[in-house]
Amino acid sequence: MNFEGLDPGLAEYAPAMHSTLDPVLDAHLNPSLLQNVELDPEGVALEALPVQESVHIMEGVYSELHSVVAEVGVPVSVSHFDLHEEMLWVGSHGGHATSFFGPALERYSSFQVNGNDDIRQIQSLENGILFLTKNNLKYMARGGLIIFDYLLDESEDMHSLLLTDSSTLLVGGLQSHILEIDLNTVQETQKYAVETPGVTVMRQTNRFFFCGHTSGKISLRDLRTFKVEHEFDAFSGSLSDFDVHGNLLAACGFSSRLTGLACDRFLKVYDLRMMRAITPLQVHVDPAFLRFIPTYTSRLAIISQSGQCQFCEPTGLANPADIFHVNPVGPLLMTFDVSASKQALAFGDSEGCVHLWTDSPEPSFNPYSRETEFALPCLVDSLPPLDWSQDLLPLSLIPVPLTTDTLLSDWPAANSAPAPRRAPPVDAEILRTMKKVGFIGYAPNPRTRLRNQIPYRLKESDSEFDTFSQVPESPIGREEEPHLHMVSKKYRKVTIKYSKLGLEDFDFKHYNKTLFAGLEPHIPNAYCNCMIQVLYFLEPVRCLIQNHLCQKEFCLACELGFLFHMLDLSRGDPCQGSNFLRAFRTIPEASALGLILADSDEASGKGNLARLIQRWNRFILTQLHQDMQELEVPQAYRSAGGSYGISFCSSGDSVIGQLFSCEMENCSLCRCGSETVRASSTLLFTLSYPEGRNSDKTGKNYDFAQVLKRSICLEQNTQAWCDNCEKYQPTIQTRNIRHLPDILVINCEVNSSKEADFWRAQAEVAFKMAMKKHGGEVVKNKEFARADRKEVGSPEGALLCPSMEELKNVWLPFSLRMKMTKNKGLDVCNWTDGEEVQWGPARAEEEHGVYVYDLMATVVHILDSRTGGSLVAHIKVGETYHQRKEGVTHQQWYLFNDFLIEPIDKHEAVQFDMNWKVPAILYYVKRNLNSRYNLNIKNPIEASVLLAEASLARKQRKTHTTFIPLMLNEMPQVGDLVGLDAEFVTLNEEEAELRSDGTKSTIKPSQMSVARITCVRGQGPNEGIPFIDDYISTQEQVVDYLTQYSGIKPGDLDAKISSKHLTTLKSTYLKLRFLIDIGVKFVGHGLQKDFRVINLMVPKDQVLDTVYLFHMPRKRMISLRFLAWYFLDLKIQGETHDSIEDARTALQLYRKYLELSKNGTEPESFHKVLKGLYEKGRKMDWKVPEPEGQTSPKNAAVFSSVLAL
Repeated sequence: MNFEGLDPGLAEYAPAMHSTLDPVLDAHLNPSLLQNVELDPEGVALEALPVQESVHIMEGVYSELHSVVAEVGVPVSVSHFDLHEEMLWVGSHGGHATSFFGPALERYSSFQVNGNDDIRQIQSLENGILFLTKNNLKYMARGGLIIFDYLLDESEDMHSLLLTDSSTLLVGGLQSHILEIDLNTVQETQKYAVETPGVTVMRQTNRFFFCGHTSGKISLRDLRTFKVEHEFDAFSGSLSDFDVHGNLLAACGFSSRLTGLACDRFLKVYDLRMMRAITPLQVHVDPAFLRFIPTYTSRLAIISQSGQCQFCEPTGLANPADIFHVNPVGPLLMTFDVSASKQALAFGDSEGCVHLWTDSPEPSFNPYSRETEFALPCLVDSLPPLDWSQDLLPLSLIPVPLTTDTLLSDWPAANSAPAPRRAPPVDAEILRTMKKVGFIGYAPNPRTRLRNQIPYRLKESDSEFDTFSQVPESPIGREEEPHLHMVSKKYRKVTIKYSKLGLEDFDFKHYNKTLFAGLEPHIPNAYCNCMIQVLYFLEPVRCLIQNHLCQKEFCLACELGFLFHMLDLSRGDPCQGSNFLRAFRTIPEASALGLILADSDEASGKGNLARLIQRWNRFILTQLHQDMQELEVPQAYRSAGGSYGISFCSSGDSVIGQLFSCEMENCSLCRCGSETVRASSTLLFTLSYPEGRNSDKTGKNYDFAQVLKRSICLEQNTQAWCDNCEKYQPTIQTRNIRHLPDILVINCEVNSSKEADFWRAQAEVAFKMAMKKHGGEVVKNKEFARADRKEVGSPEGALLCPSMEELKNVWLPFSLRMKMTKNKGLDVCNWTDGEEVQWGPARAEEEHGVYVYDLMATVVHILDSRTGGSLVAHIKVGETYHQRKEGVTHQQWYLFNDFLIEPIDKHEAVQFDMNWKVPAILYYVKRNLNSRYNLNIKNPIEASVLLAEASLARKQRKTHTTFIPLMLNEMPQVGDLVGLDAEFVTLNEEEAELRSDGTKSTIKPSQMSVARITCVRGQGPNEGIPFIDDYISTQEQVVDYLTQYSGIKPGDLDAKISSKHLTTLKSTYLKLRFLIDIGVKFVGHGLQKDFRVINLMVPKDQVLDTVYLFHMPRKRMISLRFLAWYFLDLKIQGETHDSIEDARTALQLYRKYLELSKNGTEPESFHKVLKGLYEKGRKMDWKVPEPEGQTSPKNAAVFSSVLAL
């Protein structure tokens, strides 16, 4: 509502306006409307007010149903029917909001929205109500709780808002722009310029935004760009109100007269199809408000401020008989609204009274309103029902009267005896780790029970001791007797113990004494670590993946290749797959398959890990196959020879398909005799177990080869469409093999006790047969049970002879022989190395189709009720890996349990105790597989990645450039210096707990993401000038930008509004990988953490870290700010950190180090310098004095050339 041209005293409400109210209120005011309303102490009593008789409502004709006072004496500024519930909202000139429920207008809630300004518009949303005041937008729950409070600029004078969708809002007023606000982030996303200032009314259809201006014009704007498409010059003076329905737009307003503005009694009506005015509609009232009320026809309701209301057709003539009168308590009507159902009209007047007019006795405000939530009634006079079957029900809930008589519970002593509940014993783990100080003991919480809760065992049958609950979470420092635990120590779930230094003092060598790299488990969805190791130790897969490179931002093949490169470089240090898992989380198919676990589910082990890893196995092979199918790579990533990848790539298929794909024929035979054959391929097989295996108690023997053949050449009866019969018929579906894969992948599908019992029974039968074959006696079950209590493979548990121990729980063969027959059949049998092949190896493959497959890896699910279980892998590591890491040529089986790596006996890889160790995935490879492929790795990253590239940010301009990209003649060489610094943001906060002795224990570290990476030139004429200054775009939610330490502000990483040079993480990662591969030396401060978060493995001889150069053993690390002040007389990092400043300062510090240590030739003299540094630091408490004049590398002359861009 535009108040220009009305009574000037109403434009700004003042309390003095009503100081002369007559002591007797208006006779039309119903005293029942003032229930629960606190009157002004200077007001009058309402006992003697006359009561208005009830009005008969005629169906279809609007008449007054109820009136109610919102706030005595304060004008109503806005009214709004709730679009979700049966409520009417009103706002006052005093900034107060009140809601009324239902057509009876029962007061629901009342609260203050703004203490100074009037409420100018109300908009209802699903979860709350939006209130617009002069320069404030407030979102509040219907009960009055604030959801958000968005303050606009003080110079703003807002009048209208428009909800364009469920999360986007347009706000306009008496200024030359309209703001677009995102309700999810509560941030301003766009600012649209308005050529004609003063937008007071906004409407929307499926074609246009309509903006009504104070100048009397109405502009039609594009829904997408907000550009003006058409404009109507409606009134010469000012606009009062307008509304749109269908193809018609009707407006009312003021015309200019000699004496000023006068209300125009002609309504302007426009046809939106032809974009022109039609005949104006003359009305008999002074129009101030108008709304379309479409029922059977497109009726218009025209309201005057004096209370007159007229209905008419927009294209017809107004009839004076269609006028009715609203009787306002005050002199003027201030607001008007129509319900969504068109059954109710609401009027608010200048005395704070609200009038409800309806066309039926029981109207509804919305066609479909949800149920309104009311406050719970008082339960003082009612008692809750008691369930006597509950053992722990507190009987104190029953009120007992005071009495002197003997109670039923007062049993005589002869008939009762005290039987207190015995306290449960203290956990053995607590007693073992307890440290005593005097008579007080301190021990870490073993996390076997809920904190501060000790459950009592009410049933005698419950055991006092739970074996599984005693399994520690990590094998470090655990000295329990091994026979107490079913799960062997090396198979238990391992966790990282964090200290105040993070991971620096954690002893990974305790878990991994090999030179192979483990993977850290604390990253979300790291359950797939074991499968990453399996793929890495497949030599053709490793070479193929590392040769792959594409421009796709989230490519799993590229990220897996980067991770494999880190595993190659590592010398026993663990790596983390954070970038790979980040890309994995962004793939929609992974989320659709349920492969993305929530942190809570992963920590508690709620997910079925066996099923999860089998689905992940199928997903990763399919995804890699798709990523590899495109052979054409972009020119920026093409190798020098014009080709890319390994030489065995053929057209139409990927190398993943050549390695894993098995070509099949699916035959469907109907009972009518018609046969349909369809060719297909699969990347893996799923075991299908014999039917009726549970009813067979005789211990029938099934070779694994038999079950595998049945699973590959699957035959089943099912309903299928027959073209010959032209209907669904019972058909026999058979599957025949055309071509066997080089790598045979098998999902075991042991997902229930039936499959587990089958494996257990077959292992027992196989053990008995093996014992008879070796001439030994079958050992009794008691001895088996006693052996089960021991750790398999441990010296303490070796009760049986080694040969018997090797045969126990074994059903899986180490080798399989598979032969393709002439009639498209398949023969599969277990194979031992002692047997001889009937044909020679070469001839067998080429002429007779005989292949020998060797077991390469098994992935098993460890069942542990205390930790939720885990996944580990047994992998047969080949000769090439040992040659690269250890310089020896041999093969060895290893256990990979995240960062725990341990050599094992080969029989342990096929021993599955189904009580705790369940097989999930099997990998068989053709013998001599590596000889079939070219295993050369050619680095696909070229120098062109360092050249100039476009920014992702839409608003980034050349004037904002902070770096100069390298030219071709500046390409770095081996040994060149590069200053590096990175800034980070937090994705997940740290999870920690306080121990009983007051120390803090980190349960899960904070998850960081790199936000900015800067590299500066370390030599040459442009030394100190950055050539990389990339802000990293992220799609994950940032919980803390760490602006004080990183200099990153909200919006810097958003491509829509950022003015920085924004790139993807992959693009910047390739630049750093190229610098590492070329052999440059990185200079920086605290680079170890930087490289860890970026997820890079850098050789130690390529890192020059000033935090260690200026460090004395067993002393504290010194900050870059203090070193710069002490050695360079520079004061940096004043308000926030800047990576350009930090990288350049680190370079200057390294030059200073070379100067002081004479290039490292005089360590004694440099040691004296360090002693002086530490003495000065202790005196100043390691704080830099406040600067008088800020001096930093930013002010250096070398930086001016960057700004000159």
